[in-house]
Amino acid sequence: MSSIEEFLQRTRDRDITLADTTPNSIAMSTRIRLARNVADYRFPKWLTEQEELEIERQVRHALMDTYQELNHFALSDIAPLARHVLVEKHLISPHFMKQKSGDLLVSEDETMSIMVNEEDHLRIQCLATGLQLQETYERASKVDQVLEQQVTYAFDEKLGYLTSCPTNVGTGLRASVMLHLPALTMTNRMNIIAQTMLRLGIVVRGIYGEGSNSLGNIYQVSNQVTLGKSEVTILTELQEVVEKVIESELQARQALVKNSALMMEDQVYRALGVLTHARILTSDEAATNLSRLRLGIDMKLIDLPIKAVNQCISCMQPGFLQYYDGQTLPANDRDILRAKLVRETLQQAI
Repeated sequence: MSSIEEFLQRTRDRDITLADTTPNSIAMSTRIRLARNVADYRFPKWLTEQEELEIERQVRHALMDTYQELNHFALSDIAPLARHVLVEKHLISPHFMKQKSGDLLVSEDETMSIMVNEEDHLRIQCLATGLQLQETYERASKVDQVLEQQVTYAFDEKLGYLTSCPTNVGTGLRASVMLHLPALTMTNRMNIIAQTMLRLGIVVRGIYGEGSNSLGNIYQVSNQVTLGKSEVTILTELQEVVEKVIESELQARQALVKNSALMMEDQVYRALGVLTHARILTSDEAATNLSRLRLGIDMKLIDLPIKAVNQCISCMQPGFLQYYDGQTLPANDRDILRAKLVRETLQQAI
């Protein structure tokens, strides 16, 4: 069994949420998360150390025959910087990152991760590129079924799956799609769209989910209601809303080109100039300019491989910078290293 250091070295250039290189890929990735708890145990916050270990053993035993390729890591063995990288790869939650104990099971291709003893006993998560809600749900559901053959879940006939947070009771399903929406942001329409979606039971969050900010005009759109709706209904409603948002983004892009073509082209090439020549880049500045560059590629204003932009988005994150540099860095040193990596990546692609 490999260590977390070996795993992160093998997967250094891999981020499933940034792997889609399809032209005009507004939907960058899909995530399905299922919250489950083991019957006859208290929720994780009140578990004893012995009870935590019992649940972790149950889960590993239930999964390892079917999913032998899973990497297993004890959270207590994962250093802070490595945890930060796992959050940036969307393999663990910011909440899990801060815990003292827990278990992580993750596939080699990073399309599946299971957090044990997070906010709930089980957080089953599957990731995919682009907009693939149904396909991704089916993979998560298969993992869920394998577990349920050997683990008895906390389930109520009227309420459904019982969870530590009332907002997850019912299906325990949280489906989300990561969207790149620069045109809607530039035209100041995101607030109105977010308010409209909220009335439909859909919530808009930042790139790392609840409590995070939008970085580089990337938003996470997910269902808010898990009780009183079937899994099929939740997925269908989210699919419909996401498709409408994508359509709105495309229309906003067309309007920008029609009304402000030269300004758009100027912004794209200014972004390229900054990213290929700057010696110091903050997270916000890098994200903003990479978003403009990605938009320019989508709109055929500039000829660059989208893969290079995705690599820059991945390597500009604070955790990545520090982990692969092998040390904790002050903000200014991170900004210098970020500029160097982004500059080198793009110059190789030009």
